[in-house]
Amino acid sequence: MKRVAGLFLAFAISLPALYSPAAAQEKALTVFAAASMKNALDEIDAAYTARSGVRITVSYAASSALAKQIEQGAPADVFISADTDWMDYAIGKKSINEPTRVNLLGNSIVMIAPKDSKIDNVNIGAGFNLAKLAGDGKIATGDVKSVPVGKYAKAALEKLGSWQAAEPKFAMAESVRAALTLVARGEAALGIVYSTDAIIEPGVKVVGAFPADSHPAIIYPVAATTTAKPETADYLAFLRSTAAKTILEKYGFKFLLSPTT
Repeated sequence: MKRVAGLFLAFAISLPALYSPAAAQEKALTVFAAASMKNALDEIDAAYTARSGVRITVSYAASSALAKQIEQGAPADVFISADTDWMDYAIGKKSINEPTRVNLLGNSIVMIAPKDSKIDNVNIGAGFNLAKLAGDGKIATGDVKSVPVGKYAKAALEKLGSWQAAEPKFAMAESVRAALTLVARGEAALGIVYSTDAIIEPGVKVVGAFPADSHPAIIYPVAATTTAKPETADYLAFLRSTAAKTILEKYGFKFLLSPTT
């Protein structure tokens, strides 16, 4: 019996070796992506994992916050920004492998209101009175000093001559999705978000679209970080594929590249 017990103990001790880190290790990548990418990128990542076996973990936030986290050493393999400024910033801080950078997507900004709002069909043009339209309510968007959607919104309103009067009514959110939530909950009378965000939130409606020439082109660049794992190259290639293009366009993004197969 002692011999049998000893054999059992030896077998039990050997079990961890069968499941050693080397044997059980799975390939994984960490992506830092603009908050507006969430729904589309979650679907893309599920498709990529099913095809490659590589697990994708994504941190979604404002591009400004993500760029600074990468600068401070956060372990990211890929950065997807909602504007070129924050990608330029990351490159300037030597956080990005610059040759891997491509301008992947385009987007547009729209004005939204809660679904049951009486506001509808706003003609957004030169001199439109946004302050009067909001009444006693707030206007939600991303922080106009740092969050890309807020920067686009302020640029458009300045060009249209509507910013100065409306500025006191703005509620600055930490990301476009936070602004979207404020409007969906009725905590803001109006919001300025990407058209792709308005599509996925049933609690809001689009009441007007900003002219494309009222703000800088909305471009989403993507790149590998300087600390990216080798398998990052395959993931970046998948983001440029026809399969990814189909998903991204379903969510309203404009695909800026010629897709690969």
